[in-house]
Amino acid sequence: MISPFRPGREVIAPLMFLGTVAAAAAVLTTPFVSAQNLDAGKPPEKLFADGCSACHRSPRGLAKGRYTLTLSWFLQDHYSAGPDTAKALAAYLVSVDTPPPGPAAKPGPKSAKSKPRPPKPAVQGQ
Repeated sequence: MISPFRPGREVIAPLMFLGTVAAAAAVLTTPFVSAQNLDAGKPPEKLFADGCSACHRSPRGLAKGRYTLTLSWFLQDHYSAGPDTAKALAAYLVSVDTPPPGPAAKPGPKSAKSKPRPPKPAVQGQ
């Protein structure tokens, strides 16, 4: 006798099998979606503004004399979404790689060197 309140194995086992078959069919018929690179096609200035300007005020001096290839490897490993964006950003950083401006020179004529001081008098022994 099958109780409607507490079904036995003969009711539960076919339901579990149908659930497994339905889940497998859903997985097999779902199309695979590949990830998109949202940075593709952006100019390097925009890449810098979107991803780097939060921590760096200016792109100047960030390349620190590195070669474009090694800088693009570094950016690809740590910051960019793909090799194309890393190469574009590296080329941009190398192109603007200048040392940061130093302090402004004081206007006016430069003073001549100070005159040498006369020697201190020698202290006689006691």
